[in-house]
Amino acid sequence: MHVATQFSIFLVNKPGVLAQVTRSIAKAKANIQAMTLVDSSEHGVLRFVNDNPVKTRQVLRKSHDYWTETDVLVIHLPNEPGMLASVAEELATGHINIAYAYTSGGGPGGRTTCVFKVADLAKSMRLLERYDGPDKAASRRRSAGIRPAPGKRASKAKRK
Repeated sequence: MHVATQFSIFLVNKPGVLAQVTRSIAKAKANIQAMTLVDSSEHGVLRFVNDNPVKTRQVLRKSHDYWTETDVLVIHLPNEPGMLASVAEELATGHINIAYAYTSGGGPGGRTTCVFKVADLAKSMRLLERYDGPDKAASRRRSAGIRPAPGKRASKAKRK
């Protein structure tokens, strides 16, 4: 779990615009880890986190008129039923509002990257520290009664 820079880019709603933006980011060797694209009739808003905000900033300065940066909470969770619900419940119990959230497309039995825009980053990190790493996440699932689907292992972490 960590705080990351999220980029929000306002895009003209035309064919090829998303391809152009994502190609320029890829050429800069910055890998998008999770993203969402929301549209309206005139424009779309692409939000994403990646592994190199410095290079992404350089690309956007050259190619875009309007984009913003926001600090968001990024959590890597096992891609299993109930994990997102558990995190959302934990934040709700702590009276933390989630303005929006999105995830990556993690593979079955793998991990997914969850991005949360929350009202209080520091408090959210304290509330969710049990999800910080595979051993803690597996422990949380067991204590919450969340079990993997039949034939799936709860965690690939080595048992001691």
